[in-house]
Amino acid sequence: MSAEMDYQKVWAQNPMMKPFIDKVVVNIGVGQAGEELQKAVKVLQQLTSRKPVIIIAKRSVKEFNIREGQSIATKVTMRGQDGLDFLKRALSVTDNRILIQAFDTKGNFSFGIDEHIKIPGVKYDPELGIFGFDVSVKIVRPGFRIKERKKDRRKIGANHYLGKKEAIFYMSKVFGAEVVEKIEERYY
Repeated sequence: MSAEMDYQKVWAQNPMMKPFIDKVVVNIGVGQAGEELQKAVKVLQQLTSRKPVIIIAKRSVKEFNIREGQSIATKVTMRGQDGLDFLKRALSVTDNRILIQAFDTKGNFSFGIDEHIKIPGVKYDPELGIFGFDVSVKIVRPGFRIKERKKDRRKIGANHYLGKKEAIFYMSKVFGAEVVEKIEERYY
């Protein structure tokens, strides 16, 4: 409880310390180019109402028959209210539960959904099939942009990064997410 009060106290005293969700990235990895990848692009476009980009392999992996430069996946990056709305829809599939292992030390987290038709409001299309996807979320503090901008890039202090505990607290407080050790599968 004292850590919760400390975070809220710090956020109230200094608005530059209050975290926010910078971006939500939705990724479908197919592993091969062709018709399957085009179906994944259509599914991602249906889910997010955005135009997906194709991701190419950075290196060859012989075991998976992947060559460098081959198109293997598709992704969409959402920021602002669109990203928050999609994150709420995606978290509803897992009953607002996130594994504690999904968080990294910089405050980011990721989770996967095995079937895209579990998202509320998405209908099954037999022409497209069923795809699983990953959702990655980046949580930052205001002022973090100076580390990533192209012109006049600067370093930021270590205390300006979000820690794992603070990211967990932020998700439970703002989104009402429950952070758990293990997610039990529910069959309906």
